[in-house]
Amino acid sequence: MAAARTKAFILLLITTLIWGAATIILKYTLNGITPLPFLSYRFLISGGLGIVSLLFYRGKLPKTARSWIIIAVYSFLSTTMSLGLLFLGLAKTTVLDLILITLIGPLMAEIAGVVFLKEKVTRLEKIGTFIALSGALLTILEPALEAGHSFGGLGGNLLIFTSMFADIASLLLLKKLIKNDISPTILTQISFIIGLMTLLPISIVFMGIGPFMHIVWELPIQYHLGVLYMAIMSGTVAYAMRARAQKAITVGEAGLFGYLGSIVSAPLAVIFLHETITSLFIAGAILIGIGVGVAEYRKKR
Repeated sequence: MAAARTKAFILLLITTLIWGAATIILKYTLNGITPLPFLSYRFLISGGLGIVSLLFYRGKLPKTARSWIIIAVYSFLSTTMSLGLLFLGLAKTTVLDLILITLIGPLMAEIAGVVFLKEKVTRLEKIGTFIALSGALLTILEPALEAGHSFGGLGGNLLIFTSMFADIASLLLLKKLIKNDISPTILTQISFIIGLMTLLPISIVFMGIGPFMHIVWELPIQYHLGVLYMAIMSGTVAYAMRARAQKAITVGEAGLFGYLGSIVSAPLAVIFLHETITSLFIAGAILIGIGVGVAEYRKKR
C-alpha cells in the first residue's frame, strides 16, 4: 500500500508540473486563437488519440448502462464544462488571478470528499476553508474593485470559479468509477472522445466547418505547438496520470498538489506574460495563504 501511495504522489507531482507550465502556454496560445476553435482543435487531437487507444481496450470497456451514464456525465464535466469554462475565463482575466482562485480548489475538494465520499475533515480545515474562500472572493471581485478595470475580468474570474466546481464534481465521479474497477486509462480516453463529440459540433454550428478549418490551417506554428502541448501533455498524459493516482489516495490528498502548481505558474506569468501584482491581489493571496495554512495544519502526535 505504501508503494502504491508513493507512486500516486509521484504521478501527481509530474501532473502538477505539466499543468503549471500549461497555464502559461494556454494564456499565450489564446493570443493566436479564440477559446472555441482552440478547444475543438485540441479535442480533435486528444479525442482522435482516444479513439485509437480504445481499440486496444475493447475487451475492458464497461458492460452496464449505469456505468456508461456515469462515465458520460464525468466526461462532460471534466472536459466540456471544466475546460470550456476555464478557457473562456482565462481569455478574459490574468494567469495570476487564475492561480489564486484555483488555490481554494483543494480545500473545496476536501469538503466534497467529506460530503459525498464520507472522508474525514478537521475543525481547522473548516476554519481554513472559510478564510481561503474569503480571499478567493476578494480575488474574483478584484477587477471590479480596482479602478480602471472592466467587467470582463470579473466575468473571467467567475467563469474560472465555476470551472473549478465542475472539475471537483468530475473528480468525485472519477473516484466512484475507479472503485468499480474501471480502468483510469479508459476513462481518460473516453472523456476526450466525449469532449470532441460535444465541442466540435458547437464550433461547426457557430463558426461553420470552412471558417474553423481556415483558422486551424492559417494558425502560426507557435500556436500549433501550444495546442499540441495542451492536447497531449496537459491532456492525454496528465489526465491519465491523475486518474491512476486516484486509486491509492483520497480526493483531498490529491487536491493538495494543486497548491504546487502556483509555484510554477506565478513566476512564469510575471516573467513571460508581464502580468502585474496589485494590492488587492496581495490581500487575496494573504487570506488564501492563511486559510490554506490553517486548513492543512496538523498537530504533532
